[in-house]
Amino acid sequence: MRKNFGIKPLIYPQPVLIIATYDENGVANAMNAAWGGISEENEISICLSAEHKTVKNILLKGAFTVSMATADTVVACDYVGIVSGNDTPNKLEVAGLHTEKSQLVDAPIICELPMAVECKLKSYDKDSCRLVGEIVNVCAEESILTNGKIDPMKLKPITYDGMNHGYYVLGERVGSAFSDGKKLK
Repeated sequence: MRKNFGIKPLIYPQPVLIIATYDENGVANAMNAAWGGISEENEISICLSAEHKTVKNILLKGAFTVSMATADTVVACDYVGIVSGNDTPNKLEVAGLHTEKSQLVDAPIICELPMAVECKLKSYDKDSCRLVGEIVNVCAEESILTNGKIDPMKLKPITYDGMNHGYYVLGERVGSAFSDGKKLK
């Protein structure tokens, strides 16, 4: 038997995305968001309300980066989600996070987060809160690569459980995509 929960913003896994931007003075800011994902081959969509400092910065600069929060950075990544850049302009410093400028977009890359998606603003709809970014590059530290590819077991990305308000690290590999199903052909 199934239990109905009604309308809830739930899906598993739900990535923990850290969106980083620069303000008008070149000060880096970041926030934690879980309502987002890939929406086209070169496009990411994230639900962000207009009141966020991050949204104001994206509209100003036309660029942002999206990093995957990791098991090693849970405390810092949660902190940037519960403290507003409107009220705490040095929240990256308080979180112990450092940035370097992206070479491709006018946005910071967070050094402690080993993977980042560099984006140009494609559109933002204030009514639906839907932010769409054009992916111009994905970069990753060599420390999380295996055979030249991003290794999720080394990256250790976390997911958000909206039902229980928890963070979980992705686990073991259980199959091979575009392969295992061929057994049923």
